[in-house]
Amino acid sequence: MWLLRLLAVLTGLTVAGSVVAFLFTRDARYLQFAWRLFRYSLIVALLVFALMILERVAVIPV
Repeated sequence: MWLLRLLAVLTGLTVAGSVVAFLFTRDARYLQFAWRLFRYSLIVALLVFALMILERVAVIPV
């Protein structure tokens, strides 16, 4: 779990850094990279959450 949190923090810092780099350079590549990274990280986060919910539901109480 700590690895997922670390990856989330690093992803957030990378997206923020890319937006700041765009603001300084006005190079659209930084903004495209930030948007692409945000979308993929959101998809991965939703998949992880779905697996966690599925794990909770799939447990058969004894």
